[in-house]
Amino acid sequence: MKFVDEYRDGKIAQEYAQAIKAIVTQPWTIMEICGGQTHSIVKYGIDELLPPEINLIHGPGCPVCVTPVEIIDEAIFLAQLPDVIFCSFGDMLRVPGTETDLLSVKASGGDVRIVYSPLDALTIAQANPTKQVVFFGVGFETTAPATAMAVYQANAQGIDNFSLLISHVLVPPAMEALLSSPNSRVQGFLAAGHVCTVMGYTEYEPIAAKYQVPIVVTGFEPVDILQGLYMCIQQLEHQQVAVENQYSRSVRYQGNKQAQDLITEIFEVVPRRWRGIGSIPESGLGIREKYAQFDAGRRWAKDWAKAQLQTDDGESDCISGLILQGIKKPHDCPAFGTSCTPERPLGAPMVSSEGACAAYYRYRMRSLVPSP
Repeated sequence: MKFVDEYRDGKIAQEYAQAIKAIVTQPWTIMEICGGQTHSIVKYGIDELLPPEINLIHGPGCPVCVTPVEIIDEAIFLAQLPDVIFCSFGDMLRVPGTETDLLSVKASGGDVRIVYSPLDALTIAQANPTKQVVFFGVGFETTAPATAMAVYQANAQGIDNFSLLISHVLVPPAMEALLSSPNSRVQGFLAAGHVCTVMGYTEYEPIAAKYQVPIVVTGFEPVDILQGLYMCIQQLEHQQVAVENQYSRSVRYQGNKQAQDLITEIFEVVPRRWRGIGSIPESGLGIREKYAQFDAGRRWAKDWAKAQLQTDDGESDCISGLILQGIKKPHDCPAFGTSCTPERPLGAPMVSSEGACAAYYRYRMRSLVPSP
């Protein structure tokens, strides 16, 4: 446990907090792009260690949260088909669609199964040759290689009862979309260490240069985040702009070439809608024509077109779109902790283990409720 404990060392964390205090001369707004970092910040009270000049805002770094309603509705449609075994990561089951969610489909008798890897779904397809097995592929560049490997293996083994509903998204285009918005308050970024472990960080350099914002690739433990903040604030205070790598124990400049090659073999870059944000060009991955037989969206395209519902991202009092863009924080939402809870979520950020609303509800709810 050495390498976990040393990055959770309270004394080291306090030293970094004091070092940040010593160099800050003006207000700065920094966005962490990853939901895992958001949970660490809230869980360990990292934001409360910082001087008041530093404002941390939470980005759209939760792939569950940004999966659009129409994709959720399509997943629900497929899961209800009698010949389909629908496989998904567990945190997708309670994300609300237009009328229901995957967990309700499962409760109503649909064959919806929680898996820990797309390769688990491939094993299920091999064991159930008379059924069509669909895997719900979501996530950033971090999970894309495993999804691509499932397609690669299915093709190599000639497994024809396996397909994927894909909603993979890419981080750099989302960062550009946020920075180009007239509402953007971002002056610096903490980039997601796991994404950069796969992709490296060369693609962040043009973004930093174009928008004049420092970007620091950062890990997920408290000391990682505080060190990443210190590096980012140092740049801001000295009017420097660069991409730096705090997470050097995992991330290399060029990333993992084998994983990148596998992603490129199976997927092509496509436009993608982001829940609460809208369409972002070249921000998603779609299955290439060469592997079209494994694309569930194409396989059931005509059936889904007949059944398709009108969808709307504006869920009543939910302000998840503003939260995902870093414009508002969870406790600014009128529904937070009242009509929107983890048991009855109005928006996806309250569902996912990486959602900002779920983090605030779990770790900050008592402090946010006024004393009687």
